[in-house]
Amino acid sequence: MRPTRSHLRRILAAVSAVSLVSAAACTPRPDVADDVVKDFLGDLEDRDIDGASGGTDAVDVAAEQIDATWTGLQADGLDATLNDVKTNGDVSTAMYTLDWDLPGDRNFTYDATLTATKSGSDWTVRWSPTVMHPDLGNGQHLELRKVAAQTADVVGSDGAVLLTPGIQWRINVDTDKVTDLSGTMRKIAAALESAHSRDDSVPTIDVATATSEAQDAGGTYSVAVLSDLVGSQVSDILGDVDGVSFNDEPTMVRPDPGFAPDILSRISGLVGDDLEGTDGWEIVKATSGGASVGSVDSVAATPAPAVEVSLSKEVQTAAQLAVDTRDDAQAMMVVLRPSTGEILAVAQTPKADEEGDLALTGQYPPGSTFKMITAAAGVGEQDLTAASMVGCPSTINLGGRTVTNYNGFSLGTTTLRNAFAQSCNTTFAEISTNLPEGKLKDVAADFGLGRDYDIPGLDTITGSVPTGEVMLDLTESGYGQGLDLASPFGMALVAATVANGRTPVPTLVETGTGGTKDADGEAATEGDPIDQHVLDNLREMMRAVVTSGSGSAISGAGEVYAKTGEAEYNGGSHAWFAGYRGDLAFATLIVGGGGSEHAVAVTSQFFTELDNAGGE
Repeated sequence: MRPTRSHLRRILAAVSAVSLVSAAACTPRPDVADDVVKDFLGDLEDRDIDGASGGTDAVDVAAEQIDATWTGLQADGLDATLNDVKTNGDVSTAMYTLDWDLPGDRNFTYDATLTATKSGSDWTVRWSPTVMHPDLGNGQHLELRKVAAQTADVVGSDGAVLLTPGIQWRINVDTDKVTDLSGTMRKIAAALESAHSRDDSVPTIDVATATSEAQDAGGTYSVAVLSDLVGSQVSDILGDVDGVSFNDEPTMVRPDPGFAPDILSRISGLVGDDLEGTDGWEIVKATSGGASVGSVDSVAATPAPAVEVSLSKEVQTAAQLAVDTRDDAQAMMVVLRPSTGEILAVAQTPKADEEGDLALTGQYPPGSTFKMITAAAGVGEQDLTAASMVGCPSTINLGGRTVTNYNGFSLGTTTLRNAFAQSCNTTFAEISTNLPEGKLKDVAADFGLGRDYDIPGLDTITGSVPTGEVMLDLTESGYGQGLDLASPFGMALVAATVANGRTPVPTLVETGTGGTKDADGEAATEGDPIDQHVLDNLREMMRAVVTSGSGSAISGAGEVYAKTGEAEYNGGSHAWFAGYRGDLAFATLIVGGGGSEHAVAVTSQFFTELDNAGGE
C-alpha cells in the first residue's frame, strides 16, 4: 500500500528524532502545535480522511464532515497554506488558507483558523466545522451547486418571440408491464383523437402500426410527443393505464404552434448551443440531509442573449394568410428584405407542403417575370432605355421559332416601358435573340439567379438560365420559357437585387458555424453593384406594370414595383408575380394557377393583411 504523506512525515520525524537526540538534549525544542497543524493540513490536502481526522479530538465526526466537504465540492484538489501559528500556553491558534480546485477550472479560496490544545505532551486539533470554513455550523459541510443559465429565446426580426424554453410531454409504454398491448394502444389512440378534434396540431397514431413497433422495440416505447398544454389534457383523458407514463422534457416551444413549423424546427436544431448561456455556480452550507442553509460564495449564471432569426412574425403571418386564400392549389410566397438579405417569410399551402420546400427549391419556368433580367440586358447591352421605341407585333419569327403574345395582342411600335408593362413576348424574345451567347446567363447571375447558396437552416435553389449555344434557347429565355427555370426564392432575390442595387446575401440565422456560404464554401458576399442607368430604367418599367400595365390590380397597395408572369407548360400555365415595395421584395407563384392575375390577387391580399396588422 502506498504510504500517505502523513505516514511519511512520521517516519521522517522518527529518524530525525534519533539522529538529533543529543542536539535536542542541548537545545530544548519549543513546545508548540506547529507540527500537528502542518500534519493536519497536509492530510487535508491529500484527502487522507483517516490521517486528518485522526489528529483531531472528534475522529468520527471530523472524518464524516471532511469527507462530506470534499465530496460536496466535487473538488479535484486542494492547496492548504499555513500562514501563522500563535501559542499561548496549552492553546494554539493556527491561521491558514484553503484553495480548492473545483470542476470547470474554478477556484474557491478563503482563510480559516483552527485551535489546537495540549493534553499532557500531545497536541490535538480541536474539531469544529469552522475548521473547514469559518461560516459552517454544527453538522454542516460545503457543497458546490450549479446555477443554471436561463435558456434564451429565439426572436424574429420584428422582435416577436418565435421559440421559447418550455417542456413537452412524451407518452411512453412499458411493454414489459402491459398485458394487452393492442388494447393499451387503442386507449392512447382514442385519447389523442379526442384532443386532435379540438386542436389539429395534436398527433394521432395508427393502433396496428404502433402496436407492431412497440412489440419490435421491446421495453419502453415512445408513442407520441405532445405540447405542455396538450400533454396535460391527454393525460386527463387517458387516466391511469398500466404501463403508460408521461415524461416531461425540456424543449424549445413555439408560442404560435402553427407558425412556420418546418423552418422553426430546423432553426431549433441549429441554434441549440447558442441558447444555453454560461452556467454559474454557488457554494452553499449544506446539512447532512443535503438541505441548503445559506451561501458562502457564488458566481451568477450568464444567460445567452436572444438569438435573432430573419423571419418576421408579421410578414410570415401575412404571407401565410395570403397563400391560404388559394388552398386549392400549390400556392407559395417568399419575402426578402432587400437591404439586408433577411428571409422574412416562406409561406406555402398544405398542397405545396406535400411535395416539400417548393417555394425554396422548386424549379419552374418563370414566365414573364424573367423579363426583368431581359430588360436589364437590353438597357445594359443594347443601349435601350424605358423610352426607346420598340416593336411589339402579335407574332414574330426568330430563327424559325414563332413567338406569340398572350391572346395574340399587338402594340405595334411602342416604348420599351409599355412593352414591359403589357408584357410583350415578341419584344423581349427579339432582345434576347440579339444578345451574345452567354450574356443573358451572366446578367441573370448579376441579379442572383443561378447563384448557389448554403444557407444554415434552409435548402435553396435559385434557378438556372441556358448559355444559349442554340439560338432557340436564347429566344425562348428572353420571356422566361424554354430552359429558363427559377424558384420563388430565386425570383424574390432578383426583385431584391433591383430594389437594393446589388444582390444581397440571403440569410436566415447566424450560427456558431457562420452564416450563408457560397458554392465554394466561402462566406457569401453581396453581388457587384448594378449599373445605375440600368436600375433607373428597370425600376421605371416595373413601376409602369402596376400603374398602367398587367399588374394594375395591385395599384392600391402602395408604391409597388413588379412584373407579372404566366409560364406555359404542357397542360396549363403557372401564375407568377414578383417585385418589391419599400424594403420588402417578394415572389408569388401558383403552380398551374393560370393567368398572372391570380398571383397578383394573392400578393394584394398579402399587403392587405400586412397593412391591417400595422406592418411594413
